[in-house]
Amino acid sequence: MNPRSKRFQALQGLSAGFRSGVPQPPDLPERYGPWKTVYTRFRRYALDGVFTRALQQIQAHADAAGDIDWLVQIDSTIVRAHQHAAATAEKKGGGQHQQDEPDDHALGRSRGGLTTKIHLACDGKGRPLALPVTPGQRHDSVCARPLLERIRVPRTGPGRPRCRPDQVIADKAYSSRGFRAYLRKRGIAHTIPEKTDQRRHRLRRGGRPPGFDRETYRRRNMIERCFNRLKGFRGIATRYEKTATSYEAAVTLASFLLWARSV
Repeated sequence: MNPRSKRFQALQGLSAGFRSGVPQPPDLPERYGPWKTVYTRFRRYALDGVFTRALQQIQAHADAAGDIDWLVQIDSTIVRAHQHAAATAEKKGGGQHQQDEPDDHALGRSRGGLTTKIHLACDGKGRPLALPVTPGQRHDSVCARPLLERIRVPRTGPGRPRCRPDQVIADKAYSSRGFRAYLRKRGIAHTIPEKTDQRRHRLRRGGRPPGFDRETYRRRNMIERCFNRLKGFRGIATRYEKTATSYEAAVTLASFLLWARSV
């Protein structure tokens, strides 16, 4: 078997593993090769950012064909961590890759136990554009700016990558004055409902209400559909990976597969 076929076989094994949620090495079918080989290749690709670059490339070709709807929606979803993911060892000093791994491994405690939160930005057709992972208790509004700043769709020809959506749709969790000011500064239109307490405070002090288009806001269901498709991968719906780097790479790989089906 030539090296290219081995890489393809390993990628098939990774896709099958995340689709079925294989938590233990012996559970991976033998046709995909040794489990250690598949995992070692996945870990190397995760640390080198291979899956992120692949996702950006397929987005670049879609954007060149005018296939990306830049009515961007943002939201987050909670994922329970399996006991295999919870048994993470303390990070010891070392190379650059170890330094990039957060100390908490994107594991946080909430009412559901150990959880991880996936923050996602998707286009108007429900396909992922950018994502970070954080501990489950991290509030959505804290990660809103870093999430939008991760949107980076390269050009197939000369030119800078596209980083600015035409419009952003989000729920009340993102209805802060600071985030609205950030979007206005970048020239991004937005459709975000106003919280009840913010409305009472505005009426008491006086001022205009923020613009809100109900018809546009109804399109926010696309990001819920995107989460539904991502969680069709059992290895994404439940976190088995010990490190945040590996789990984020797994979500990125699943996002790439969603794009591959749609273009």
